[in-house]
Amino acid sequence: MLHSADTLSGKIEEAIRSIPFDMKPATLYEPIRYSLSVGGKRIRPLLVLLATDMFGKEVKVSMKPAIGIEIFHNFTLLHDDLMDNSDLRRGMPTVHRKWGANTAILSGDAMLIESYKHVSSVPSAILPEILALFSKTAMEVCQGQQLDMDFEKRTDVTEAEYLEMIALKTAVLLACSLKTGALLAGASPQDADLLYNFGMNIGLAFQLKDDLLDVYGDAKTFGKNIGGDIVNNKKTYLLIRALKSSGGKQHTELLKWISTEKFDKNEKIESVKNIYNDLNLKSISENLIEKYYLAALDCLSLINLADKRKKELVSLSENLMYRDK
Repeated sequence: MLHSADTLSGKIEEAIRSIPFDMKPATLYEPIRYSLSVGGKRIRPLLVLLATDMFGKEVKVSMKPAIGIEIFHNFTLLHDDLMDNSDLRRGMPTVHRKWGANTAILSGDAMLIESYKHVSSVPSAILPEILALFSKTAMEVCQGQQLDMDFEKRTDVTEAEYLEMIALKTAVLLACSLKTGALLAGASPQDADLLYNFGMNIGLAFQLKDDLLDVYGDAKTFGKNIGGDIVNNKKTYLLIRALKSSGGKQHTELLKWISTEKFDKNEKIESVKNIYNDLNLKSISENLIEKYYLAALDCLSLINLADKRKKELVSLSENLMYRDK
Protein backbone atom coordinates (compact mmCIF):
# COMPACT_ATOMS: atom_id res chain seq x y z
CA MET A 1 0.00 0.00 0.00
CA LEU A 2 1.29 3.43 -0.93
CA HIS A 3 1.46 6.01 1.86
CA SER A 4 0.77 9.72 1.57
CA ALA A 5 3.54 12.18 2.32
CA ASP A 6 1.49 13.47 5.26
CA THR A 7 1.23 9.98 6.75
CA LEU A 8 4.96 9.43 6.38
CA SER A 9 5.71 12.86 7.87
CA GLY A 10 3.70 11.86 10.93
CA LYS A 11 5.73 8.67 11.27
CA ILE A 12 8.95 10.68 11.03
CA GLU A 13 7.91 13.10 13.77
CA GLU A 14 6.92 10.20 16.00
CA ALA A 15 10.28 8.52 15.43
CA ILE A 16 12.21 11.72 16.20
CA ARG A 17 10.25 12.30 19.42
CA SER A 18 11.01 8.75 20.53
CA ILE A 19 14.82 9.19 20.39
CA PRO A 20 16.06 8.96 24.00
CA PHE A 21 18.12 12.13 24.22
CA ASP A 22 17.73 12.20 28.02
CA MET A 23 21.24 11.03 28.87
CA LYS A 24 23.76 12.98 30.90
CA PRO A 25 25.20 15.52 30.79
CA ALA A 26 21.98 17.36 29.94
CA THR A 27 24.05 20.31 28.70
CA LEU A 28 25.18 18.12 25.80
CA TYR A 29 21.83 16.58 24.88
CA GLU A 30 19.38 19.41 25.52
CA PRO A 31 20.66 21.44 22.52
CA ILE A 32 20.24 18.31 20.36
CA ARG A 33 16.64 17.86 21.49
CA TYR A 34 16.05 21.55 20.89
CA SER A 35 17.50 21.61 17.37
CA LEU A 36 15.42 18.57 16.37
CA SER A 37 12.23 19.84 18.01
CA VAL A 38 11.93 23.26 16.37
CA GLY A 39 10.49 21.72 13.24
CA GLY A 40 11.73 21.98 9.70
CA LYS A 41 10.43 20.47 6.52
CA ARG A 42 11.85 16.98 7.23
CA ILE A 43 12.40 16.71 3.48
CA ARG A 44 15.36 14.36 3.62
CA PRO A 45 13.85 11.59 5.77
CA LEU A 46 10.62 11.96 3.82
CA LEU A 47 12.51 11.37 0.57
CA VAL A 48 14.05 8.20 2.03
CA LEU A 49 10.63 6.82 2.96
CA LEU A 50 8.94 7.93 -0.26
CA ALA A 51 11.63 6.17 -2.29
CA THR A 52 11.25 2.96 -0.31
CA ASP A 53 7.47 3.15 -0.54
CA MET A 54 7.61 3.87 -4.26
CA PHE A 55 9.43 0.60 -4.91
CA GLY A 56 6.93 -1.38 -2.84
CA LYS A 57 8.87 -2.08 0.36
CA GLU A 58 7.58 -1.46 3.91
CA VAL A 59 8.87 1.92 5.07
CA LYS A 60 9.86 0.58 8.50
CA VAL A 61 13.03 -0.86 6.91
CA SER A 62 14.14 2.69 6.09
CA MET A 63 13.01 4.61 9.17
CA LYS A 64 16.26 4.39 11.16
CA PRO A 65 18.54 5.53 8.32
CA ALA A 66 15.97 8.19 7.37
CA ILE A 67 16.14 9.64 10.88
CA GLY A 68 19.93 9.35 10.78
CA ILE A 69 20.03 11.52 7.67
CA GLU A 70 17.75 14.07 9.35
CA ILE A 71 20.01 14.17 12.42
CA PHE A 72 23.01 14.68 10.12
CA HIS A 73 21.22 17.49 8.29
CA ASN A 74 20.41 19.25 11.56
CA PHE A 75 24.02 18.81 12.68
CA THR A 76 25.16 20.68 9.56
CA LEU A 77 22.62 23.45 10.22
CA LEU A 78 23.82 23.80 13.81
CA HIS A 79 27.42 24.28 12.69
CA ASP A 80 26.46 26.40 9.66
CA ASP A 81 24.55 28.80 11.91
CA LEU A 82 27.61 29.15 14.11
CA MET A 83 29.91 29.80 11.14
CA ASP A 84 27.44 32.29 9.66
CA ASN A 85 26.75 33.90 13.05
CA SER A 86 23.01 33.51 12.41
CA ASP A 87 20.51 34.61 15.05
CA LEU A 88 17.49 32.58 13.95
CA ARG A 89 16.76 29.12 12.58
CA ARG A 90 13.16 28.26 11.72
CA GLY A 91 12.05 31.38 13.57
CA MET A 92 13.78 30.32 16.81
CA PRO A 93 17.11 31.36 18.38
CA THR A 94 20.02 29.32 17.05
CA VAL A 95 21.82 26.91 19.38
CA HIS A 96 24.95 29.03 19.71
CA ARG A 97 22.78 32.02 20.66
CA LYS A 98 21.07 30.01 23.42
CA TRP A 99 24.00 27.99 24.76
CA GLY A 100 27.19 29.44 23.29
CA ALA A 101 29.63 28.46 20.55
CA ASN A 102 31.40 25.67 22.45
CA THR A 103 28.14 23.86 23.19
CA ALA A 104 27.06 24.25 19.55
CA ILE A 105 30.28 22.61 18.40
CA LEU A 106 30.17 19.70 20.83
CA SER A 107 26.44 18.99 20.55
CA GLY A 108 26.86 19.08 16.79
CA ASP A 109 29.66 16.53 17.00
CA ALA A 110 27.40 14.28 19.08
CA MET A 111 24.68 14.59 16.44
CA LEU A 112 27.12 13.47 13.74
CA ILE A 113 27.98 10.36 15.76
CA GLU A 114 24.29 9.66 16.38
CA SER A 115 23.52 10.01 12.68
CA TYR A 116 26.00 7.24 11.84
CA LYS A 117 24.48 4.98 14.50
CA HIS A 118 21.07 5.37 12.85
CA VAL A 119 22.23 5.08 9.24
CA SER A 120 24.16 1.89 10.02
CA SER A 121 20.95 0.20 11.30
CA VAL A 122 20.36 -1.58 7.99
CA PRO A 123 20.64 -5.23 6.92
CA SER A 124 24.27 -6.39 6.92
CA ALA A 125 24.16 -7.34 3.24
CA ILE A 126 23.58 -3.74 2.19
CA LEU A 127 25.45 -1.99 5.03
CA PRO A 128 28.73 -1.40 3.10
CA GLU A 129 26.91 0.24 0.17
CA ILE A 130 24.72 2.42 2.42
CA LEU A 131 27.65 3.55 4.60
CA ALA A 132 29.82 4.25 1.56
CA LEU A 133 27.08 6.42 0.04
CA PHE A 134 26.42 8.25 3.31
CA SER A 135 30.13 8.84 4.06
CA LYS A 136 30.78 10.12 0.55
CA THR A 137 27.80 12.45 0.86
CA ALA A 138 28.83 13.70 4.31
CA MET A 139 32.29 14.62 3.00
CA GLU A 140 30.77 16.34 -0.04
CA VAL A 141 28.56 18.45 2.24
CA CYS A 142 31.69 19.57 4.12
CA GLN A 143 33.38 20.40 0.81
CA GLY A 144 30.37 22.47 -0.23
CA GLN A 145 30.34 24.37 3.05
CA GLN A 146 34.04 25.19 2.71
CA LEU A 147 33.54 26.43 -0.85
CA ASP A 148 30.65 28.56 0.40
CA MET A 149 32.94 30.17 2.99
CA ASP A 150 35.79 30.57 0.49
CA PHE A 151 33.46 32.38 -1.89
CA GLU A 152 32.73 35.06 0.73
CA LYS A 153 36.24 36.46 0.16
CA ARG A 154 35.94 36.54 -3.63
CA THR A 155 34.11 38.75 -6.11
CA ASP A 156 34.96 36.64 -9.17
CA VAL A 157 32.92 33.52 -8.37
CA THR A 158 31.38 32.12 -11.56
CA GLU A 159 27.92 30.68 -12.00
CA ALA A 160 29.47 27.26 -12.65
CA GLU A 161 31.41 27.42 -9.38
CA TYR A 162 28.28 28.44 -7.51
CA LEU A 163 26.27 25.55 -8.97
CA GLU A 164 29.03 23.11 -8.03
CA MET A 165 29.00 24.49 -4.48
CA ILE A 166 25.25 24.11 -3.98
CA ALA A 167 25.34 20.68 -5.59
CA LEU A 168 27.76 19.63 -2.85
CA LYS A 169 26.29 21.58 0.04
CA THR A 170 22.61 20.87 -0.61
CA ALA A 171 21.75 18.63 -3.55
CA VAL A 172 23.90 15.60 -2.69
CA LEU A 173 22.07 14.99 0.60
CA LEU A 174 18.68 15.01 -1.12
CA ALA A 175 20.05 12.64 -3.75
CA CYS A 176 21.60 10.42 -1.06
CA SER A 177 18.26 10.28 0.77
CA LEU A 178 16.43 9.08 -2.31
CA LYS A 179 19.05 6.54 -3.32
CA THR A 180 19.23 5.19 0.23
CA GLY A 181 15.49 4.59 0.24
CA ALA A 182 15.64 2.97 -3.18
CA LEU A 183 18.53 0.65 -2.25
CA LEU A 184 16.77 -0.46 0.93
CA ALA A 185 13.72 -1.29 -1.19
CA GLY A 186 15.78 -3.46 -3.53
CA ALA A 187 15.56 -1.15 -6.56
CA SER A 188 17.79 -1.90 -9.52
CA PRO A 189 21.10 0.00 -9.71
CA GLN A 190 19.81 1.86 -12.78
CA ASP A 191 16.62 3.02 -11.04
CA ALA A 192 18.53 3.94 -7.88
CA ASP A 193 20.89 6.09 -9.95
CA LEU A 194 18.01 7.75 -11.79
CA LEU A 195 16.44 8.61 -8.46
CA TYR A 196 19.80 9.99 -7.30
CA ASN A 197 19.96 12.22 -10.39
CA PHE A 198 16.37 13.30 -9.78
CA GLY A 199 17.47 14.36 -6.30
CA MET A 200 20.47 16.26 -7.62
CA ASN A 201 18.31 18.35 -9.94
CA ILE A 202 15.64 18.93 -7.30
CA GLY A 203 18.39 19.88 -4.86
CA LEU A 204 19.81 22.50 -7.22
CA ALA A 205 16.35 23.95 -7.79
CA PHE A 206 15.63 23.82 -4.05
CA GLN A 207 18.76 25.81 -3.10
CA LEU A 208 18.18 28.36 -5.87
CA LYS A 209 14.68 28.80 -4.48
CA ASP A 210 16.05 29.14 -0.95
CA ASP A 211 18.44 31.87 -2.08
CA LEU A 212 15.58 33.63 -3.85
CA LEU A 213 13.39 33.50 -0.75
CA ASP A 214 16.21 34.95 1.35
CA VAL A 215 15.81 38.16 -0.66
CA TYR A 216 12.16 38.09 -1.76
CA GLY A 217 10.49 36.00 0.96
CA ASP A 218 8.52 37.07 4.02
CA ALA A 219 10.39 36.80 7.34
CA LYS A 220 7.29 35.53 9.16
CA THR A 221 6.83 32.55 6.85
CA PHE A 222 10.48 32.04 5.84
CA GLY A 223 11.62 31.52 9.43
CA LYS A 224 14.83 33.51 9.04
CA ASN A 225 15.71 37.17 8.76
CA ILE A 226 15.27 38.33 5.17
CA GLY A 227 18.43 39.57 3.50
CA GLY A 228 20.88 37.54 5.55
CA ASP A 229 22.75 36.42 2.44
CA ILE A 230 23.15 40.03 1.33
CA VAL A 231 24.41 41.12 4.74
CA ASN A 232 26.96 38.26 4.82
CA ASN A 233 28.09 38.72 1.19
CA LYS A 234 26.99 35.18 0.34
CA LYS A 235 27.82 34.47 -3.27
CA THR A 236 24.34 33.38 -4.28
CA TYR A 237 23.20 33.07 -7.86
CA LEU A 238 21.58 36.51 -7.55
CA LEU A 239 24.77 38.26 -6.45
CA ILE A 240 26.95 36.43 -8.96
CA ARG A 241 24.61 37.40 -11.81
CA ALA A 242 24.45 40.96 -10.49
CA LEU A 243 28.25 41.27 -10.47
CA LYS A 244 28.39 39.83 -13.97
CA SER A 245 25.49 41.82 -15.47
CA SER A 246 25.85 45.20 -13.80
CA GLY A 247 27.97 48.02 -15.09
CA GLY A 248 29.01 51.52 -14.15
CA LYS A 249 27.43 52.88 -11.00
CA GLN A 250 25.56 49.67 -10.20
CA HIS A 251 28.72 47.58 -10.28
CA THR A 252 30.62 50.12 -8.21
CA GLU A 253 27.84 50.20 -5.64
CA LEU A 254 27.76 46.40 -5.36
CA LEU A 255 31.51 46.27 -4.79
CA LYS A 256 31.21 49.05 -2.21
CA TRP A 257 28.62 47.11 -0.21
CA ILE A 258 30.68 43.91 -0.42
CA SER A 259 33.85 45.60 0.85
CA THR A 260 32.30 47.88 3.50
CA GLU A 261 32.70 46.41 6.99
CA LYS A 262 30.55 48.85 8.96
CA PHE A 263 27.08 49.49 7.56
CA ASP A 264 23.39 49.69 8.34
CA LYS A 265 21.96 46.23 7.59
CA ASN A 266 18.61 47.47 6.32
CA GLU A 267 20.23 50.04 4.06
CA LYS A 268 22.55 47.43 2.54
CA ILE A 269 19.70 44.97 1.96
CA GLU A 270 17.49 47.61 0.33
CA SER A 271 20.26 48.97 -1.90
CA VAL A 272 21.39 45.55 -3.16
CA LYS A 273 17.82 44.36 -3.65
CA ASN A 274 17.09 47.45 -5.77
CA ILE A 275 19.99 46.50 -8.04
CA TYR A 276 18.63 42.96 -8.32
CA ASN A 277 15.24 44.40 -9.28
CA ASP A 278 16.75 46.68 -11.93
CA LEU A 279 18.54 43.67 -13.47
CA ASN A 280 15.37 41.50 -13.45
CA LEU A 281 17.23 38.84 -11.48
CA LYS A 282 14.16 37.47 -9.74
CA SER A 283 12.68 36.35 -13.05
CA ILE A 284 16.02 35.06 -14.35
CA SER A 285 16.50 32.98 -11.20
CA GLU A 286 12.97 31.59 -11.40
CA ASN A 287 13.65 30.42 -14.97
CA LEU A 288 16.75 28.55 -13.85
CA ILE A 289 14.80 26.91 -11.03
CA GLU A 290 12.24 25.73 -13.58
CA LYS A 291 14.99 24.31 -15.77
CA TYR A 292 16.33 22.06 -13.00
CA TYR A 293 12.85 21.09 -11.90
CA LEU A 294 11.98 19.87 -15.40
CA ALA A 295 15.30 18.00 -15.63
CA ALA A 296 14.41 16.24 -12.39
CA LEU A 297 11.03 15.18 -13.76
CA ASP A 298 12.77 13.80 -16.85
CA CYS A 299 14.89 11.53 -14.63
CA LEU A 300 11.82 10.37 -12.74
CA SER A 301 9.98 9.55 -15.96
CA LEU A 302 12.72 7.06 -16.92
CA ILE A 303 12.24 4.94 -13.79
CA ASN A 304 10.43 1.73 -14.65
CA LEU A 305 7.40 2.17 -12.37
CA ALA A 306 3.78 3.13 -12.90
CA ASP A 307 3.09 6.86 -12.63
CA LYS A 308 0.78 6.33 -9.64
CA ARG A 309 3.75 5.04 -7.63
CA LYS A 310 5.60 8.30 -8.34
CA LYS A 311 2.66 10.57 -7.52
CA GLU A 312 3.62 11.49 -3.95
CA LEU A 313 7.20 12.28 -4.96
CA VAL A 314 6.02 14.49 -7.82
CA SER A 315 3.60 16.28 -5.49
CA LEU A 316 6.34 16.90 -2.91
CA SER A 317 8.63 18.24 -5.63
CA GLU A 318 5.97 20.69 -6.77
CA ASN A 319 5.52 21.91 -3.19
CA LEU A 320 9.26 22.48 -2.85
CA MET A 321 9.46 24.45 -6.07
CA TYR A 322 6.50 26.71 -5.36
CA ARG A 323 6.91 27.13 -1.59
CA ASP A 324 7.11 30.47 0.24
CA LYS A 325 9.30 29.25 3.08
